[in-house]
Amino acid sequence: MLFNSLEFAIFFPVVTGIFFLLSQRWRVHWLLMASCIFYMAFIPAYILILFVTILIDYFAGIYLERVRQEYRKPLLWMSILSTCAVLFIFKYFNFFTDSFVGLAGLFGWHLPRHVASIILPIGLSFHTFQSLSYVIEVYHGKQKAEHNLVVYATYVMFFPQLVAGPIERPQNLLHQFREWHEFNYTNVTDGLKRMAWGFFKKLVVADRLALYVNDVYSAPRNYTGLQLTIASVFFAYQIYCDFSGYSDIAIGAAQVLGFRLIENFKTPYYALSISEFWQRWHISLSTWFKDYLYIPLGGNRVSRSRHIINLLITFGLSGLWHGANWTYVVWGLLNGTYLVTGFLTKQWRDRFFAAIGLPERTAMRRAIMLATTFTLTTFAWILFRARSMGDAAYVFTHLASNWDLHRLATEQFYMRQFPVAVLSILVLEIGQRLDKTIRIPSIMGALPMPARWTLYAGFVMVVVMFGVYQQMQFIYFQF
Repeated sequence: MLFNSLEFAIFFPVVTGIFFLLSQRWRVHWLLMASCIFYMAFIPAYILILFVTILIDYFAGIYLERVRQEYRKPLLWMSILSTCAVLFIFKYFNFFTDSFVGLAGLFGWHLPRHVASIILPIGLSFHTFQSLSYVIEVYHGKQKAEHNLVVYATYVMFFPQLVAGPIERPQNLLHQFREWHEFNYTNVTDGLKRMAWGFFKKLVVADRLALYVNDVYSAPRNYTGLQLTIASVFFAYQIYCDFSGYSDIAIGAAQVLGFRLIENFKTPYYALSISEFWQRWHISLSTWFKDYLYIPLGGNRVSRSRHIINLLITFGLSGLWHGANWTYVVWGLLNGTYLVTGFLTKQWRDRFFAAIGLPERTAMRRAIMLATTFTLTTFAWILFRARSMGDAAYVFTHLASNWDLHRLATEQFYMRQFPVAVLSILVLEIGQRLDKTIRIPSIMGALPMPARWTLYAGFVMVVVMFGVYQQMQFIYFQF
């Protein structure tokens, strides 16, 4: 079920109303049933796959507390490998098979290619990682095993964040299903406002930009450098608004019900370095890889060469997590290379800017850092969006060629959609800047009720009037 659908507009109020009418004993059962309905709206049979991963890690968590010390690590690895095997079969089996056949062809070995077409279950990577974090935390003694299967299943399947995160940790979310959540007017209104902002990002910004981005990236060789550049910048905003919009809706929906989800984005395009960008972008995934892969590999507490290898492994696997395509792997490695280059050249860059009178605290230096970070990130997004390495290479090599302003001005999108697209980005940036400086919810909360509700109604009308209603899936559903 898509958040941007009529079905969800009916589903969510009904689920919320019944939730607050039920006694504590039945609330978690109701949330589990609602989450099952929400997930089965996509492909009903795939809920069985989700149940398999739930059962594997539910019993693994219980037995990790019961077995002797020498059996705990083998049991942990058995759980991890079993859960990851489900992810591998549905997400990566075809990818690795095709890659092996292609590699064999380079050596003159012509192998048959008999690969079944497997549809990836919605959000499989997200709830797999959430389930794995539970088992790992139980193993390290940071979380007690959950013995109530209904509670644990609801933790994995909680519908607001089921298919695209945030990827929760058990310490933050699991205990909340045992707590009493009273109807709270402030929680409800704040949650609805957060959802409205998410719908603005998705419907008004992301889906409108997608109209142009999809056309260009579906056949990039039909477009000139200017169009490729605009489409690439638009995609940077599209993926941010699409994914952070989902997170806003998820966090807001959970807040209406009285649940607290972790923040997943903190205005990442205001970052002054690639390192800071990854502290602000998809925070739940970045911290997952940091805690469960990068630090166990040794992090930065090793030699410089090993530190570089650790970064590249982490970002390479992060890219593979995003999709079964070499474009994602190279995208991850490129971001890892950005980080490596950043810390290797930091002293040289500081000396250079100090010599020309631009230390880091100056506004000009910060503006240069912000623009550089956004440019590098947007450049990397080309790999993320391109359908193949060939398409990505074409875009990279033609960004600066043939900037035909006349052709752009005669495009149907430019005449009809371009002004609204640019204006929506400006509204997004103004809203983010104002919220960062004056905290918009606090200011609006202090207004008289008629003025406050007039502003609410006006914002909803903007979303209704300027939103794109083609029920486009959220980009991260495919992961």
